[in-house]
Amino acid sequence: MPFRLLTLLALLLTATPTLAQGVVTDQTLLVGKAANTVERLRREGNLQRDLDAKLLRARAVLIVPDLVKGGFIFGAEWGTGVLLARDGGGRWSGPAFYSVASGSVGLQIGVSDAETIFVVMSEAGLRAVMENRFKAGADAGIAVAHVGAGAEAATTTNAGADIYAFNKAVGAYGGASLEGSAILPRHSWNAAYYGGNPAPEDILIARRLDSPQADRLRDLLVR
Repeated sequence: MPFRLLTLLALLLTATPTLAQGVVTDQTLLVGKAANTVERLRREGNLQRDLDAKLLRARAVLIVPDLVKGGFIFGAEWGTGVLLARDGGGRWSGPAFYSVASGSVGLQIGVSDAETIFVVMSEAGLRAVMENRFKAGADAGIAVAHVGAGAEAATTTNAGADIYAFNKAVGAYGGASLEGSAILPRHSWNAAYYGGNPAPEDILIARRLDSPQADRLRDLLVR
C-alpha cells in the first residue's frame, strides 16, 4: 500500500474527537447525517427508482454522508460512514462505524464532495466490505456499479453487480469507487457509541448491540 495512503489512514483512525467535544454526540450526529443522506437520495429524480429497487433487495448498506475527493496529481478519497446489515426477515442491524480511504495517481486538481450510499446486494459483497478486501482492487472479485455523477445507469449497464454506489455530488465529482480502497472499522467510534469493545460482527451479524438512535435511519431504509 502506498506510503501516502497509509499516512491518510493513520490520520483518519487516530483523529478521535476529544471528550470535551462529546465523542458520543459525534457518532450520533453521523448517524443523523446518514439518515439525511438516505432521505435526500431517495428524493433525487434520477436516482429514486433505482435506489428504491436496490434497497428492497439489499443485504447491507454503507452510507458515507461526506465522501471527499481531492488532490493535485496525487489524489485521495476519504470519509467516515455507517454500515448496516439486513437479516432474512428484513430487519436492519444497528450501525457499525467505518472509514473509507483510497489513494490514486493522476491529473486531478481541487476538492469535491459527495453524499454516497453503497448498496450491498450479496453476502459476498458484505464480506468484502467487512474484511477490507477492496484494498486489493480487482482482486476483491466483487462487481461494483456506479449510479449518479459521472456514471452510467446501473439498471442498463451494470445489472447483477454485488454493490451499487449511488451519490449526489457537490463540485466535479467523478463517481465513488471502492477499487483500491481501504475500508476499516472505527473501533473507537463503535466503542463510544455502544460501550465496551464490540467487533463489527457483534453489531452486524450477531446483533448483540443496538441503539434506538438509529431508528429513523432504519425506518428510511425500509420505506
